[in-house]
Amino acid sequence: MEIVIWILLILLGLLILLFLLNLILVMPSRKLKAQRDLFYHVNFAHRGLHTRDKKRPENSLAAFRAAVEAGYGIELDLQFSKDEQIVVFHDDTLNRVCGVDGRVDAYTLDELKAMSLCGTEERIPLFSEVLELVDGKVPLLVEFKNGPKNDLLCEKTLPMLRAYKGDFCIESFSPFIVKWFKKNAPDILRGQLSAPAKEFKGELQPFAAFMLSHCYTDVLCRPHFISYHKEKTYWSVHLADKLGAMRYVWTVRPSDDVRKIEKRNDAVIFEFYTPGVKY
Repeated sequence: MEIVIWILLILLGLLILLFLLNLILVMPSRKLKAQRDLFYHVNFAHRGLHTRDKKRPENSLAAFRAAVEAGYGIELDLQFSKDEQIVVFHDDTLNRVCGVDGRVDAYTLDELKAMSLCGTEERIPLFSEVLELVDGKVPLLVEFKNGPKNDLLCEKTLPMLRAYKGDFCIESFSPFIVKWFKKNAPDILRGQLSAPAKEFKGELQPFAAFMLSHCYTDVLCRPHFISYHKEKTYWSVHLADKLGAMRYVWTVRPSDDVRKIEKRNDAVIFEFYTPGVKY
């Protein structure tokens, strides 16, 4: 009987240690309440208010202009051109959107500007052009794409964000980018992008996908919000929510149960439908 009791006590101890370890790993930052309040229940147009038929392409000035006119927050993506200009473009490669074979950072800004977005008259915009267009009229959710010059991208973008007169927050799939902002700009609201491991589809090594999908990389960057894919499958992600992380969700589409998703999340990144500006 004593052996059974000792085994149960050991198991209980191990469970407590496991819980405490998870607590340490996923603990978010709960600071910046005033900034957090600006983004509750905001609907962010994913890559601008682009259209399914691509006549108004994603991450185009036309899509951003439409989002501003509708009053939506805007989610957009930043990365470098070959000559280290900060451009707004999602994919690492140009194939899907521009029909050109090669990486974005293999082309100069002038070369990128000569390319068409989805066969339209729209071109890849500079981040500075987007900031000028939006001009503080709607909130921005700025995603930093993971690349070979992450620190430099952050360093060159930060002064632009500092000079901008509107509301914004930043996010990235790279916890090291989010960590950079924790260290160098702790007053800026920051978020960790994540998803179930299966969503990474071989883009990450299994261990990295496991850590990121469970939000265990939060220990590095202590994000204020978790921007997670619709399917929250891991209890560690829910634990981060309970500990005070704001709950952003991507990417919600008309086929989803929008009302249910809105009830469960603090901000929504959407595309291909027109919700209210806030919910």
